[in-house]
Amino acid sequence: MDASPLTRQNRPGSFQPKIHLLYEQLFEAHDDPEPDFDDGFWREFFLLRPDKANLRRRLEHTSVDDLLQIQGATQQLFRQAVARINSGNGGADESALDTLTVFLNIVLAKRYTNPSSEIIALLAGLDQVDTCFLHFVDAIESVIRLGGPAEIRQKAVEVAIALTAGAYQTSLVSYFTHRDLFPSLMTNIDDPQHGLRPILLLGLLANYNKFELRNPYRLRFEDFVNNAAIQKIILGIGSVCSRSRDLYVAIQEDIEEGWTLSNTLKYIGLGVLAPSRSSTPTRNAPSIDDSKELFYTLPETDACILLPVYDFTNANKLFANTFITHPVDTSKNETPFSAFLSLTSYILHHAYRSPRSTLYGHLNLITIRILLEDQSLCTKVFSPDLSIAVRLCRQRPPFLPKTSTSRPLAATLLDIAIDTITHNLRRRLSVPLYIATLTILHRLLSYLLMTRTRFSYHWPLLWQTLLSLLRFLTTYADSIRHDPDLPALIDSFLAVLSLAVCSGDIFLPDNDVYDDLFYKIVENGHLLPRFKSAFSHLSRPSTVTPTTMDPHASASPTTLIDTLTIVSDHFTSLLEEEKGKSSTFSSGTKNLSPKEVSRVIRKGYESLRVPETEGLERWVRWREVDEKGLVKKAGRQAVEDARRLVGS
Repeated sequence: MDASPLTRQNRPGSFQPKIHLLYEQLFEAHDDPEPDFDDGFWREFFLLRPDKANLRRRLEHTSVDDLLQIQGATQQLFRQAVARINSGNGGADESALDTLTVFLNIVLAKRYTNPSSEIIALLAGLDQVDTCFLHFVDAIESVIRLGGPAEIRQKAVEVAIALTAGAYQTSLVSYFTHRDLFPSLMTNIDDPQHGLRPILLLGLLANYNKFELRNPYRLRFEDFVNNAAIQKIILGIGSVCSRSRDLYVAIQEDIEEGWTLSNTLKYIGLGVLAPSRSSTPTRNAPSIDDSKELFYTLPETDACILLPVYDFTNANKLFANTFITHPVDTSKNETPFSAFLSLTSYILHHAYRSPRSTLYGHLNLITIRILLEDQSLCTKVFSPDLSIAVRLCRQRPPFLPKTSTSRPLAATLLDIAIDTITHNLRRRLSVPLYIATLTILHRLLSYLLMTRTRFSYHWPLLWQTLLSLLRFLTTYADSIRHDPDLPALIDSFLAVLSLAVCSGDIFLPDNDVYDDLFYKIVENGHLLPRFKSAFSHLSRPSTVTPTTMDPHASASPTTLIDTLTIVSDHFTSLLEEEKGKSSTFSSGTKNLSPKEVSRVIRKGYESLRVPETEGLERWVRWREVDEKGLVKKAGRQAVEDARRLVGS
């Protein structure tokens, strides 16, 4: 019998998906700088479902030099993927979008010697960059606008985010500014899961070279008046803020459990008699060290949405008004703005843990400042009609007072400012963060003074917090002496404290609260000479605009310190005199009762004489150009988080 022409193949030890073999062929070193992959290769490549994990792993382990050696293959991959996206063929376009998201996310994140030229060489080549990227932007815009299923459109948005975030320091992002994606992106904000990805992309594009050129997306933010779309965006922002806040709560629950029979029995040592709760799943709380590591990673990458929240608030008054006044989301029992404030509270409570937390907390404080500097919006912040209970962070003592009832938003803002000051006092003080926090306090007190509104609040806690800050600044003056922002911090602090001392009788609800402020000034009076010695000599460059006080205000920092000293000395002498009178009728020195102290302080108002301190309630409106460094820094952080978000 003749031998069969067929030969038996040995069974391989293991099987691997065909797409892995195609990855190997594509990314292996090529001697030919222009490798020729035929149409059959690319047809099969994009018909197979991409293995994102395998592709990511291969690209992560490929160095920049190795990538540049196979730039002919990477250019073909980019061009062929764009062609498949443009064709709209079912399956192939989705595979091309998934492949490009991973490819751009990993390749553009690598460190290049000359980022612009080397990235262009990898994706298109210098001679074809205009043609290639115009086709790319056209394809992405077409899919976002007419791409059929929502999933495909969202994947196109993710590809655009991957390119924008990865190439942010290059000129490639300018191709998106030449083509207006705003209308197309606004048609894709209905997706409940990914509806904010288009807004995130708009935020990144609106911040691209915003101080170097007139950014068309910034103009779009200013002119946008579609109220229905704005409400959808705000609802999405509220959902993201709620989810991000819940990640903090998942690490450490900060709401005490109510009374139960089990708790009572355990409290008196009879826990063995407590009813069994085996049917209820229990969550093991992380250790202290684990909690520190987990808190360090928060907020999650979703926090990059806070950048377009700032941009919309700064550019669009309709958005700002709707953001504050949007009604309660019945599914969450909180408004989008209250969810934003709640997340802000948690971020600022832990701001000291990482520069990233500090940056996002600072950005949110700037957003709040912009809202408060609009007179009509500030009125709504104090209005009882918009009262709501906001969940505030209470994960570390000292805790904020418990408030289960609805309150005006201004009370929540005062609580957030107090908590921020209390929990971030460190030798390496984040001076800009404290300036922003004191600025919020100044805007709130200024509004109360200008409108002569008496506002109920736990004011003694604010006095205690401000004087704790005075004590800290005096004690650790040497540690912060060389910070370039220190003069602005001292100006802001003195403006807030002096405003309360000189005008508190106008906006405080009763005399007892005002008396308490003066008594606390007297208690800390010994610190004022040291404070003046440490900070009164600080030089204030004329080119720096104060962030809190109007530069034309008549009261200088030295005058304000002297005013506080006069107040302290005046009431100290009166209290000592009263003590002397009391001691003549009894053996030894007698301490005054609280009622006697209050009586002496009220009597002392009549003889108190302080220097003129006009203009303390005046302030300078936020101007983005004055804080260019902060805005750029926040933009870079949001870009990095957006890259990680689409790469996860």
